[in-house]
Amino acid sequence: MRRKEQAAHLLFFLTACISIAAVALICFFLFANGIPAMRQIGLFNFLTGRVWRPSNDLYGLLPMIMGSLYVTAGAILLGVPLGVLTALYLAHFCSRQLYRYLKPLIDLLAGIPSVVYGFFGIVVLVPFVRQTFGGNGNSILTASLLLGIMILPTIIGISEAALRAVPVSYYEGSLALGASHERSVLFAILPAAKSGILAGVVLGVGRAIGETMAVMMVAGNQTRMPAGILAGIRTLTSNIAMEMGYATDLHREALIATAVVLFVFILIINLSFSLLKRRSAL
Repeated sequence: MRRKEQAAHLLFFLTACISIAAVALICFFLFANGIPAMRQIGLFNFLTGRVWRPSNDLYGLLPMIMGSLYVTAGAILLGVPLGVLTALYLAHFCSRQLYRYLKPLIDLLAGIPSVVYGFFGIVVLVPFVRQTFGGNGNSILTASLLLGIMILPTIIGISEAALRAVPVSYYEGSLALGASHERSVLFAILPAAKSGILAGVVLGVGRAIGETMAVMMVAGNQTRMPAGILAGIRTLTSNIAMEMGYATDLHREALIATAVVLFVFILIINLSFSLLKRRSAL
């Protein structure tokens, strides 16, 4: 029995080491290949330059950084309220019979490939935006709408689990004080689940800022500063995916440096979440 426990501990330790080693190797590859390009181009020129023209050795990443931030912000504005309210409905207002149909459908959204979302964006969202708001349809607004839909399963799933994890005594105590069912859910359960909901939002933001294929199909892919929500842009991920296939020398290293910038963004988001979680626990 003792040997089995030791073997299980060793197995868990090895799997944990493999996971950590994978992250460490990715970091090493990115920074080892990306930092030399930043030095050669100049970190300030690389991050604040407004022109990306590899044929002239101009590697200004600011249009792609702004494009990623704009599209992610738009997805948050759409996806977070819709996702949290849907999780509230599923956890505390939905009947069991309806839940049996709604929950599998929401879970199905998480399994749909990005390219299918992209086709949906081209066939439905691009014409809708073009006819309703003007422009050619391939824009920041279209990409934000599509990403807002794509992050819904992540936010809904984690937020619902956080809401269901709140002890029932919170709800019962609120009812005992005379609050209605709706007020008890909104003012007792929802604040108690904010840490878990925030985790869902952070994971959704990570999904939005890291999405490539669907955004590339509807965002217009123009390497210029955003000129309004109906104008086309190119994101960091799209920039890497579109040019890595034929890039060589400094161009290739600049694309890897783009991945470093994206990695740092994700790192900042996760660190911010950890700080907020730690502060809320105090």
